[in-house]
Amino acid sequence: MQLIQQTPDLSAYLAASEAIDHHHPLVRETAERLAEGVDDSYAYARAAFEFVRDTIPHSQDSGDLRVTWRASDVLEQRTGICYAKAHALTALLRAEDIPTALCYQKFDEVHGLVAVRLNGAWHRQDPRGNKPGVDAQFSLDGERLAFTPDHAADEMDYPELYAEPHPVVLNALTAARDRPRLWQTLPTAL
Repeated sequence: MQLIQQTPDLSAYLAASEAIDHHHPLVRETAERLAEGVDDSYAYARAAFEFVRDTIPHSQDSGDLRVTWRASDVLEQRTGICYAKAHALTALLRAEDIPTALCYQKFDEVHGLVAVRLNGAWHRQDPRGNKPGVDAQFSLDGERLAFTPDHAADEMDYPELYAEPHPVVLNALTAARDRPRLWQTLPTAL
């Protein structure tokens, strides 16, 4: 699939925002800790991916009812759904000057991922969190995402790479008082 930058200016994929608050002290501290002892951007990106995937439980899997959406809140509260975990990974990568985009897939609901720009190309990664039947891995040699769309079932990969969370995703997260309410309002399309 050909990935399409929504914004041609690569610097947009390094910017901070309310959701991708990579200047927040907790994000900076976490990024600095992850960067210790790594040799290059690839090693850092892999370490950040594995940190978000493995140490921040997906709130559906863990039964956590809290809704997080800001990267620093995801890191502080150690919970989030796919979108929130993607925001946290994006902030950690941008904190170390690695261009990172938000991207999405469509199943029954929209699923959130990131794309990291390394070696002159974009590579999609899924920090959702592994569980039985889900084995997402960091890879630049072919995607190892949590889920593969079934095109015959009207599932799809959205090719757009967003510098900011898609508005329908961010609106759903910020409006939900808890995860059961969020589950009623998850976007079904972009």
